Amino acid sequence: MAILEVRGLVKNYGRRRVVDGVDFEVDAGEVVGLLGPNGAGKTTSFRMTTGQITPYSGRVQFNGHDVTPLPMYRRARLGMGYLSQETSVFRKLTVEQNILAILEAMPVCRSLGRRLSRRERWERTDAVLEQFGLLRVRKNNAARLSGGEKRRLEIARCLVCEPLLILLDEPFTGIDPKTIADIQTIVRDLRHQGIGILMTDHNVREALKITDRSYLIKDGKVRTHGTPQEIIHDPIAISEYLGAGFNDNTLGAPPPAIPECPRCHYAFASGDTAPDSPPAPPPPPPPPAPPPGPAVHLVLEQEKIRRLIENLKTEEHEAAAVDLVERGLTAVPALLEALERRDVEMRRQAFLVLQTILQGTAAFDPYAPEAQRRQQIAFLRERLDRKAS
Repeated sequence: MAILEVRGLVKNYGRRRVVDGVDFEVDAGEVVGLLGPNGAGKTTSFRMTTGQITPYSGRVQFNGHDVTPLPMYRRARLGMGYLSQETSVFRKLTVEQNILAILEAMPVCRSLGRRLSRRERWERTDAVLEQFGLLRVRKNNAARLSGGEKRRLEIARCLVCEPLLILLDEPFTGIDPKTIADIQTIVRDLRHQGIGILMTDHNVREALKITDRSYLIKDGKVRTHGTPQEIIHDPIAISEYLGAGFNDNTLGAPPPAIPECPRCHYAFASGDTAPDSPPAPPPPPPPPAPPPGPAVHLVLEQEKIRRLIENLKTEEHEAAAVDLVERGLTAVPALLEALERRDVEMRRQAFLVLQTILQGTAAFDPYAPEAQRRQQIAFLRERLDRKAS
């Protein structure tokens, strides 16, 4: 199932149409590239997907939500991560402080449905620093890091927010070949965790090495799309972007049955075929996307619970309440969060469901003053934490 669906994006600057009906999609656990020459419209399409630019028309749907009108921070809370081309680390903070600052600013941990405790924030910081090889520089100011270390820190900060999709803007810009290889390894690991990746980069060779599929955009339209092997052999991609001399044997293409001399290859390039040369085997089909990992499943379950809570104020409130009760204690963190809403009817409905799950032991007055409600919610959280431990 596609985690991201982009349909019919259009953008005008004055009288010039820079994006004209662009469509693409990304599945969970899939790496997708947006390729194209400068001025082709790929960057504008990418930024409309992130929420930096508002499209003239078209739709961006993420994990079942129409996010077209939403700003970037609202998309981020739904699980859409973004890494800009420019360095975005907090230069005056240490490496570990960069991670902790993000964790402390998170209103709710998506997989748990509540804020992280201080100990949990430190545990996650230690884990992600070890995962990205940053333990030895954890006390260093971010300004002193190399280009590759800064990029790894940026990816680590994005990952602690538990994204379902990460959008990478020019991830290979301004870094050395060894760091490019490190980032490619990180992207593959993220894919194996079930996280979708959408990336755009001018380094087409390095991008094609890690993408499962790519879309070629030129003159504001998608000209062609396919797997890396399909792209490098596509006549449209060759004529409009790659050029006739483009060749990369590192993309995983199967070798021909009989090795062919380069001189012979060019001798028959005009249309005739060598009489004794067997046809090259077709490119292999793309590997299926791996199933989402455990963390992604938890995040998706919390998203379903939040949607059910929103339905408590609709005509479907009875069915939503039944579904929430069936989920039991899994729904409790999100229901406690709903008790903090300003909408008194939402507080009342959420409390009724919470009472049913906790078998009438919850004490909360949805009509009480805010200070009193906060005390009651804090008491509920403390009691549930003691019960869980």
